[in-house]
Amino acid sequence: MRSIKGVSIIMAVGALTLALTACGGSKPVSGKKGADDTSQVNPDVTGKIVIYTSMYEDIIDNMEDQLSEVFPNADIEFFQGGSGTIQSKVAAEIDSGKLGCDMLMVAEPSYSLELKEKGILHPYDYADKERLLFDYDREGYWYPVRVCNMVLAYNPEKSDKESLPQSMKDFAEDKSMKGMLSMSNPLTSGTAFSSVVGLLDKYGEDYFKALGEQDVAIESGSVALTKLETGECSEIMVLEESVLKKREEEDSSLEVIYPEDGSIPVPSPVMIIDEKYSANANTEAAEAVEDYFLSPEGQKLIIDGWMYGVRDDMDDTPYDGLKLPDMLRNTITVDWEKAYRERDSIRTMFEEYVTVPEE
Repeated sequence: MRSIKGVSIIMAVGALTLALTACGGSKPVSGKKGADDTSQVNPDVTGKIVIYTSMYEDIIDNMEDQLSEVFPNADIEFFQGGSGTIQSKVAAEIDSGKLGCDMLMVAEPSYSLELKEKGILHPYDYADKERLLFDYDREGYWYPVRVCNMVLAYNPEKSDKESLPQSMKDFAEDKSMKGMLSMSNPLTSGTAFSSVVGLLDKYGEDYFKALGEQDVAIESGSVALTKLETGECSEIMVLEESVLKKREEEDSSLEVIYPEDGSIPVPSPVMIIDEKYSANANTEAAEAVEDYFLSPEGQKLIIDGWMYGVRDDMDDTPYDGLKLPDMLRNTITVDWEKAYRERDSIRTMFEEYVTVPEE
């Protein structure tokens, strides 16, 4: 497995900047295919494919529409749930000897390491893998398909930006914010857990002790965004896509704060289940679907869903978001091996310092 830490990030940004220059700058994002666009249609893919995913349901709805056009003779279904829900479901199904899915599109790579180690995944040599900017498994067991980015957000109609924490560090340590902060639950959210791992490496356990003393609310992103709109919260730690989605769909005034000490990008993987465990033993179709998701056309669907793509040859940008090279210039990295190996102890540490509501 390769790393996006340190020099690899700089090299990736440089390569992507050159690619964008060659392409001539930004262009509008559209995941919608024209009625006469048959370049991606693949009628030879048949049978059923079930995909477990943690993506937004409305993004899935758009994907289903597109996939039905690209694969007109295949039956592709999604099951949507949070990371905790999907992991619990998969664990129970592994015990039974058969999963209910053929593919997984989950929040973060550490879970991929676990499933690979358990022999659940099917290796696939994606032909265009050198175009990928983020971690991928060298044996082809998983590839990044989308990037979620953890940031801070506020409501300019309720708060003066300059009066708020401008960094992840100050989010935990600015005592004037006590009782006015919110973040997602790392016990159930894969992206929130990834952020905890990154912040733990950067600032140590004292960060979470300070966070707990802030009486930070642990709740879903949708609840946090509502409280930000009403003024019940002054600032939240949240996925950038959640804010961009509200800005485009609801003309919301909520704004992103890109932390001075770095946002936390989380490359979310796509995986194919080994035929021994898969619901429909339709590996050839699963490989074709994975190819599509990682292709420029498939990536436009991701970017249209307010997330970042993973290829170095695309200049598409999420609505109101940064260009990918700009986002990558200032990030907090996550050790995915640590996130897997020390998952339970990190969760226990978080619960020791921060009050987590019972589900």
